[in-house]
Amino acid sequence: MDLTALLENKIALVTGSSRGIGKEIAHLFAKNGANVILHGIIEDHCQETAQDIKKITGITPLIIAADISDYSQIDQMFRDIFKKFKRLDLLVNNAGVLEDRLIGMISADNIDKIFSVNTFGTLHCLQLAARLMRKSTAPSIINLSSIIGIEGAVGQTAYAASKAAVIGITKSAAKELGPQGIRVNALAPGLIETDMIKHLSENKVAAHLENTPLGRLGLPEEVAKAALFLASDLSSFVTGQTIQVDGGLRV
Repeated sequence: MDLTALLENKIALVTGSSRGIGKEIAHLFAKNGANVILHGIIEDHCQETAQDIKKITGITPLIIAADISDYSQIDQMFRDIFKKFKRLDLLVNNAGVLEDRLIGMISADNIDKIFSVNTFGTLHCLQLAARLMRKSTAPSIINLSSIIGIEGAVGQTAYAASKAAVIGITKSAAKELGPQGIRVNALAPGLIETDMIKHLSENKVAAHLENTPLGRLGLPEEVAKAALFLASDLSSFVTGQTIQVDGGLRV
């Protein structure tokens, strides 16, 4: 198999692809032949990713700006995709937010923000994508959960709950959409070297690394490689699974 063309001619939407894990997934998908649709809350935030992909493919990818916490904007995003491509083959539900709040300090607004993006946004995107995927060959949906959604963490009760829900969504959707040929899986990254963890203290990171057998932070491109596996025919008989990309943190 030509490893440079694992996703040849696939139409792929990667939400939250302006930076970090989403950006690396978009890059890797493009390198493997996918026609990648970029998404960010503001179009300008995706320009750097778009230019990088143009260097890879020679084509400027479509960018769609949408607030994943707003259903009407999500709905319009998928309408735009249908208008241009008439189908969708791959969806990576990567867009997410993280806010640290200790129990007793979690406001209703915090909960609404975290769940509206991480959980409800993921569910809305999955549902609308599934409609477009009925015309696809070997479609795949990849939801980004988190090791925190499995293990929990101090100060992240709301975030953990939102990401645990993503795993439940993944399992149920895999059972329901499987008969239509749509595979649904999740990734649960551990501590990955992105802007999202810059607020963590050196002591907190060090304590985390002590419990990680590989003894280091993960890289966004390492999560992207796992996403490529789940998006491609290499995982053609894999559905309903949550793959941990955590350096062995949870063994």
